[in-house]
Amino acid sequence: MRCGNAVFTWGERTYVMGIVNVAPDSFSGDGLSDADAAVAQGKRLVAEGADIVDVGGESTRPNYTPVSVEEELRRVLPVVERLARDLPVPVSIDTYKSVVAREAVAVGARMVNDVWGLKRDPALAKVAAENGVPLVVTQNQRDGRFRDFVPDLVADLRRSVQVALYAGVERGNIIVDPGVGFGKTVDQNLEIVRRLAELKTLGFPILLGTSRKSFIGLVLALPAEQRLEGTAASVAIGIANGADMVRVHDVAQMVRVVRMSDAIVRGRRF
Repeated sequence: MRCGNAVFTWGERTYVMGIVNVAPDSFSGDGLSDADAAVAQGKRLVAEGADIVDVGGESTRPNYTPVSVEEELRRVLPVVERLARDLPVPVSIDTYKSVVAREAVAVGARMVNDVWGLKRDPALAKVAAENGVPLVVTQNQRDGRFRDFVPDLVADLRRSVQVALYAGVERGNIIVDPGVGFGKTVDQNLEIVRRLAELKTLGFPILLGTSRKSFIGLVLALPAEQRLEGTAASVAIGIANGADMVRVHDVAQMVRVVRMSDAIVRGRRF
């Protein structure tokens, strides 16, 4: 998969997506409201080993407060533009709104990460298709319930993929994300990591985002800022079960976890 100037060769190694939250109410406690601080954080994540930086302007925590398109644009565009200009790795825009995605791509974003899997704004797929940028579709269950958990999750991702393909997104530009934390119970989130390999039947690379999430906190009885080891465990097991990219807050530490996991799972030595 080509993403800006980068090429992701799936199966050879696990890629690391670093998180830049330009949302002051981020669940993880790392939300920033200042563009200069967000740009500095993005540069630091790349220095620590991130292969791509994901910029988001609206919190995705449970019971989050939605922001307007105008406010989201105000938060993310200056950050995306400066990072796209200054970083040696691509920048992703974390949004489910087609207007925000279009504007972000126009100033340099080279991937679109939709946490609603095209359910909220299917036109976002057209933005990705018209610009030839990769698209992440995430399984989000906050508006519904599962009957047969993993089969339902896979089927829902398949529907999102079909929406993307119908809009003209190339198969080679689609990534699937099982949506850890998005409308799932603690046990279901654990089951996603344990059964991640079953998503391989879809035929697309898998992005796994477990970093600092509440299921880790509930298992370990720890606040977000103390979930490093729990995140590391979920990342390592996720890689063993087929994750191709991991989305994380603590890049320096998770790069080490990824490299060790790849050495064991893929026989890859850096």
